[in-house]
Amino acid sequence: MTDAPRATAPTLARRIAQGRGDEPADLVIRGARLFDLVTGELTQTDIALCGDTIVGTHGRYEGKAEFDAAGLIAVPGFIDTHLHVESSLVTPLEFERCVLPHGVTTAICDPHEIANVLGAEGIRYFLACAEAMRMDLRMQLSSCVPATHLETAGARLDAADLIALMNHPKVIGLAEFMNFPGLLARDPACLAKLEAFSHRHIDGHAPLVRGMDLNGYLAAGIRTDHETTTEDEAREKLEKGMAILIREGSVSKDLHALIPLITRDASPFLAFCTDDRNPLDIAEEGHLDHMIRTAIAHGADVLATYRVATLSAARNFGLFDRGFIGPGKRADIVLLDDLASCSVREVFAGGMLVEETLFKGRKAVAAVGHGSVKSRALTAEDFRVKAREGQTPVIGVVPDRIITERLAMTLTSRDGQALPDLAQDAIRVTVIERHGKNGGIASGFVHGFGMQRGAIASSVGHDSHNLCVVGVDEASMAAAANRLIATGGGFAVAEDGIVVAELALPVAGLMSEQPFEAVRFALEELRHAATGLGVVLAEPFLQVAFLTLPVIPHLKITDKGLVDVAAFDFV
Repeated sequence: MTDAPRATAPTLARRIAQGRGDEPADLVIRGARLFDLVTGELTQTDIALCGDTIVGTHGRYEGKAEFDAAGLIAVPGFIDTHLHVESSLVTPLEFERCVLPHGVTTAICDPHEIANVLGAEGIRYFLACAEAMRMDLRMQLSSCVPATHLETAGARLDAADLIALMNHPKVIGLAEFMNFPGLLARDPACLAKLEAFSHRHIDGHAPLVRGMDLNGYLAAGIRTDHETTTEDEAREKLEKGMAILIREGSVSKDLHALIPLITRDASPFLAFCTDDRNPLDIAEEGHLDHMIRTAIAHGADVLATYRVATLSAARNFGLFDRGFIGPGKRADIVLLDDLASCSVREVFAGGMLVEETLFKGRKAVAAVGHGSVKSRALTAEDFRVKAREGQTPVIGVVPDRIITERLAMTLTSRDGQALPDLAQDAIRVTVIERHGKNGGIASGFVHGFGMQRGAIASSVGHDSHNLCVVGVDEASMAAAANRLIATGGGFAVAEDGIVVAELALPVAGLMSEQPFEAVRFALEELRHAATGLGVVLAEPFLQVAFLTLPVIPHLKITDKGLVDVAAFDFV
């Protein structure tokens, strides 16, 4: 259980008095139709607030201030149960400006990305931001820094480092335990972290883990999984008591496959999450509001869908003070025009109306991680791929998935170097260690981008966030990578050896210090530039970021080489 902030006796007395109607409420939301998460009925009622707490429903109240909600439907604030703020490409304070208007009043964050670059310093920065924010940003402490021995990270966090942070009021428990091979092998370092958090919530990360392996994984006390991509896999995990976090991010899109799960019977064991979603997709589609309307449009039960987005999410993470509009609950309230379209009209976060002025009084938090890209200048020769005997292993990108295929292709070579084959859609991919540890570089080939010329580069490369470049010609790959070294990280597109579009992400090489609107505009230019190279993927930059993730099947690449994820070893 995650405790709500303690209330003093005078505060409790005020809540009781205002709830009984003995004195005017601080704020009355007048005349909304309250969506009952028990019955699914709509009841017109006042909603009385005392500070950040709901104190009255199903009654008539007088208030010191009133908000006219006639004709609108009141539902609890939405809860994103697993995400990486870093993948929004903006700082936490800009992230809340981006998602609060979409009704997301609570987000449970794993600061795994910044932790793999900066270690505990990055987590402390996120905790400081969370204390300054208007929405409630909760933290799961990153369990895998580094994620594996197969890559070079910028930091290491052992159990003792996490224990030092675990009692912060914004911390829930232990974040996604990605090193499932280490867990199943009873690695002592894994067991030490699991032991330290055995009395707290522990998130899972178990793609394609089934059968007896799943039993062993769950026996360690892990409760949730957001890496489930098929209905069959989800049903086995549900049968074994695991809660399923249905994910719809910018790259990983599992919602449609899992919509059949969203029923009234199953809803207590489900929640929604975005994992990785950028400002451009949020602007074009939405956030959890997009998931809600999409699920309903494709046949999901309306009541079950809203339970999954609110009450079930709260209870699965021990947040018993929210997820329901009722006396004693946190005043996170979304006012909608319509349930099916989830058209958000107004949002209250902790009893405060979400409008631009709400963000002006926040305490400033200085960003960290400037100068974190420490690679040497690169040349075209750094991006050449040594030819192999016989067929060459090639990473096969699967659109809208972070799971990749292991392909094999016959590629031509010249002077001992394997060459791209545009007819087979096989282009170069190179990963460069950027933390100043060893200067490692590894190269291979990837299929699925459709790129005909040029290159794109990213310093966002899960999980260790080394530089990753995909491209056709070495000169463009070097130009894109060198630009990111100069700007302190980000995204870049190059053609004919010249950078034609970029987005600087100087905060740990992961986040911009610009407003999210500016980041959205830059992403539009980057996407347009990538399309101009022939790229066919809808979100190529985050797709690049996941080529380096060696805990997701089947073939990946890190700064140390090609990784066979099933064997958990290098090819």
